[in-house]
Amino acid sequence: MRNLPEKQPVTISVLPFEVNSARPPCAPRRVADSVARFAILSPTAILGYGFPEDSFARGLACNPDLIAVDAGSTDPGPYYLGSGKSFTDARAVRRDLALLLQAAVGRGIPLVIGSAGGAGAGPHLEWTVAIVRELARELRLAFRLGIVRADVPAATVLEGLRNGRLSALSGAPPLDADTVAASGHIVAQMGVEPIQEALSLGCDVVVAGRAYDPAVFAALPMMRGFDPGLALHLGKILECAAIAASPGSGSDCALGILEADRFILQPLSGERVFTPTSVAAHTLYEKSNPCVLPGPGGDLDLRAVRFDALGEGCVAVSGSRFTPSPRYCLKLEGARRVGYRSVAIAGVRDPVMIEGIESILQQVRERVRALLPPGESDQGLCFHVYGRDAVMGEREPLRRQPAHELGIVIDAVAASVAAADTLCSLTRSTLLHFGYPGRIATAGNLAFPFSPSDLRAGEVYEFCIYHLLEADPLGLFPVEVHEVRA
Repeated sequence: MRNLPEKQPVTISVLPFEVNSARPPCAPRRVADSVARFAILSPTAILGYGFPEDSFARGLACNPDLIAVDAGSTDPGPYYLGSGKSFTDARAVRRDLALLLQAAVGRGIPLVIGSAGGAGAGPHLEWTVAIVRELARELRLAFRLGIVRADVPAATVLEGLRNGRLSALSGAPPLDADTVAASGHIVAQMGVEPIQEALSLGCDVVVAGRAYDPAVFAALPMMRGFDPGLALHLGKILECAAIAASPGSGSDCALGILEADRFILQPLSGERVFTPTSVAAHTLYEKSNPCVLPGPGGDLDLRAVRFDALGEGCVAVSGSRFTPSPRYCLKLEGARRVGYRSVAIAGVRDPVMIEGIESILQQVRERVRALLPPGESDQGLCFHVYGRDAVMGEREPLRRQPAHELGIVIDAVAASVAAADTLCSLTRSTLLHFGYPGRIATAGNLAFPFSPSDLRAGEVYEFCIYHLLEADPLGLFPVEVHEVRA
């Protein structure tokens, strides 16, 4: 899960990992039966991203002890949490779930799904469970279903705020009662404990709300006595499936094999291999600190990690350690609606306009401000200039490098749909016919790929709760058990 951006860039000068690229003849497919092992099949990076059926079949042939999949992320932004909608397509999720349910139930393999529906709030969870139930009827599958909710009542957040058990993460905005009340959905990122509770109740399929990504993979092996540091580190990698392979893919399967003092990553496609470098690189993925990964109840300490090539595209990882925290804290996420968005997309190819684009856009903003109806503001107006700095903004090191064309996204956010439309329309028309020194053509400054040029993008949300709450690991996550009949 990606954190909110830091205010200052972080510079990392030393990486402590030990990488061994030697390839001794070893094949994890032939691990001796006497060695304690726990195999986890990760089919895809996010439920609904898809996976090849032949890769999945190879994974099943390895007799996995668990099939687990992460179904969500905050990467797509706050809209999905705030609106209660999934960022994955229902038909794509249905296709993936049909394959997973048939394999898991048919073979008696536990299936665990975390961060259901993308953001893991109540509407997302119910959406996923409805698909599971529908498929069970169609495929004539019977199983015990565990549902783990992650919604946090506003009263719980306010109580934590009052008694000092709530603390802000880096970049989080100030939190008060009004902000909590404005948050449409608030979720807590569960650790392994609620998932273990569902599994201990005999659930064959567990569908969980918002979850710490590695917890989905680590819960069951930790119940079986495997080292929590290794289990969580393996979960950190498997939650992205084959992205840690080379070449990486979020739409392909991967197998992880836990042993007493290491875990092994095994590709399930002839197109890719795991290498010490690819696995070490993914260990750094989405982390503000290369050595420590905080999570519910403690930190994953990676300072002594070692990556060894085993041949056949497999890599062994050892040295991961879990350090419990003095206080058990859970990350809360909440989003509130701030308005509505209208956008216009245009291209610019005039070298004179490109050279003066920064000054031109500022003058257009000032002109629009003067043209807006009384009481309306340009505060929500933003220009995304592709070809110059749309991705990195002011941090772009090549911001002054000449370009032969620019793409401009006029991004207008306002309190109402009508106000957003007005702000976008006025900005588009002003920029289209804006006169600037050296201009030759008068037919217009912009090329539009679409007609209509102005598009409504709907409601706009922002993250407003991104905090740690000291809490019981089970208290916020009620577990429901249902018997699903064929």
